[in-house]
Amino acid sequence: MALQPKVLQFFYKLWGKPHNLQEKNHTTLQPRFDAGGLLPAVVQDASTGQVLMLAYMNREALELTLQSGETHFWSRSRKELWHKGGTSGNTQQVVELALDCDGDALLVRVLPAGPACHTGAVSCFFNPLTPPKDPTS
Repeated sequence: MALQPKVLQFFYKLWGKPHNLQEKNHTTLQPRFDAGGLLPAVVQDASTGQVLMLAYMNREALELTLQSGETHFWSRSRKELWHKGGTSGNTQQVVELALDCDGDALLVRVLPAGPACHTGAVSCFFNPLTPPKDPTS
């Protein structure tokens, strides 16, 4: 299922046609949503490169993001669309969107208007994971 041509035209108008789409005889890579209709979206601060969060987009969330220029996601727990910062004011202005090589994951580069995490942390990734200690050492 391809994105609507009007949405793609809007995307190209905002961010320009990706280089690989300008090559002759190259087909457009489309997002590959999983069996549940979701696409993982890694959100990165465009200024610092810091990974802010991992969220999921369904087709409607991706189209809303493309149309509005701010991130929208699908809440797997609440089973509803949500506009990042719609309640908190911590919106994310989209600078760039890029599909991975398979089209089954999305990188969303943003300019955040506040912390990304619901805890108030800048990033949702603040819990270090260390391997368990070897009991024989």
